[in-house]
Amino acid sequence: MKHNAFLTVLAAVSATVALAVPAQAQTQAAAQSAFMTQLNALCGQRFEGRVVTTDAADADFASQRLLMHVRDCAADEVRIPFWVGEDHSRTWVISRNDAGGLTLKHDHRDPDGTEHTLHWYGGDTTSEGSAERQDFPVDQFSIDLFNANNASVSTTNVWAVEVHPAQTFAYELRRANRHFRVEFDLTQPVND
Repeated sequence: MKHNAFLTVLAAVSATVALAVPAQAQTQAAAQSAFMTQLNALCGQRFEGRVVTTDAADADFASQRLLMHVRDCAADEVRIPFWVGEDHSRTWVISRNDAGGLTLKHDHRDPDGTEHTLHWYGGDTTSEGSAERQDFPVDQFSIDLFNANNASVSTTNVWAVEVHPAQTFAYELRRANRHFRVEFDLTQPVND
């Protein structure tokens, strides 16, 4: 009799866990789908930004015109070129990944269009995030790339992207002793 009661409880617990996992996956999918929808709503538009952190290492960025252009948009991928003055070498690529989350990659190109040594680094979401913010801890490919190219300081990077509709788009980098954040004004699209 005790054995049957144990099996009944075990079956109930297993069923509850089985139901919870898909519910969690659905919540994650809903938040990340809403995030991608908000990115797509900006498609075709350009916005000016400014560095809002105060690290001296960012003085060069802070002194130049910062411009993002949301383009090449689809439900599963959005490409966002990020221009720093005359330097047009950077593009943020946010896409859905095979694990059911989102991926942020940095497409860095030399002036002639060839891939920069530090190209395609980034990370994957490890939580549901929200419709307004997604965090991307560094992935193994990027850790290996950074270690191979004397950039091991970046092996603990966590990037974040925020979209606050009709207000602000933000790109952020964090690691020990480093915080970089640039915010773009979504209330005033620019034409040039």
